[in-house]
Amino acid sequence: MFTHKDIENRSLFVINGTEHQNLKVSAGRLMLENSETKKAITKLPFPKILSLIIVGHTTVTTALIEHCNKHGIPIVVMKPNFRPVFYYGNMAEANFLLRKKQFEENKGILPIAKVLIKNKTINQLELLNKTREKNLVIEKAKKSIESSLVLIENVNDYRELMGIEGKNAKLFFQAYFEFANWQQRLPRVKQDTINATLDIGYTMLFNYVECMTRLFGFDPYMGVYHQLWFRRKSLVCDLMEPFRCIIEHQIRKSIKYSTFKPSDFEKKKNAYYLKTEFKKVYVKVFFEAIINHKSEIYKYVQQYYRCFMGRKSITNYPMFSYE
Repeated sequence: MFTHKDIENRSLFVINGTEHQNLKVSAGRLMLENSETKKAITKLPFPKILSLIIVGHTTVTTALIEHCNKHGIPIVVMKPNFRPVFYYGNMAEANFLLRKKQFEENKGILPIAKVLIKNKTINQLELLNKTREKNLVIEKAKKSIESSLVLIENVNDYRELMGIEGKNAKLFFQAYFEFANWQQRLPRVKQDTINATLDIGYTMLFNYVECMTRLFGFDPYMGVYHQLWFRRKSLVCDLMEPFRCIIEHQIRKSIKYSTFKPSDFEKKKNAYYLKTEFKKVYVKVFFEAIINHKSEIYKYVQQYYRCFMGRKSITNYPMFSYE
């Protein structure tokens, strides 16, 4: 398992792969080169790498795999939308003590769930404040969401907590995307272009958070807020809650600057789908938004792991602050 010293001195090395990049070993270092010009794009000593995450199309050599083994560097290969397709190396999946603790509380742990939703709520308030807009819809949402923080603290039932989260989400989306004629949030229904865009961004965030949970050996299906459900990776759903603000802020900004436009989508059978020619644009925007917070996401999952394993006080659990 990675130590605190590893976190401070080593980095997650994320490769945004293209068709013209190769990963290889050169003079004992990891080198990313342009396969056409054979020129080095970057070089990095292996002891400085915490984990190697390859996104897209990149050639990997056996020498590289050998060096990653030697230095205990896990390799994760992902599709451009961050969907993991291959894990190799020290992924800590044999961390049976962690999984035992997860299943000992198979009905979830309400205090931890409250921390996750509280963190999400605080970031929703931060995004609304960042708009610097003062109208009745935003002011009403801010007031209601802020008052819900006290309610979250006093919740004693999962359904009650879900009800508070659902009400906050409705108010938040209505205020945050009012300028774009927001209707309502319907996951995976794709009833309008903003809902379809949220689905794309959330999926990429979900895939990236799943990768982080696997690095520590968590069972991604055993959550503390989202309960057990067939084939649902409930823990990943839990841990992405504080980070949804990254996607939401990026979408608002991209719409405001016309990077994302309704004309990028086409309607098929009452659902909106992103046109093929714009997929690279959206993936690139969300890729950069998520990777800009890669250290915060990793450290959050690491601290969550330490608290969960050590049965530490709920006050020690991590909080992600979106600034």
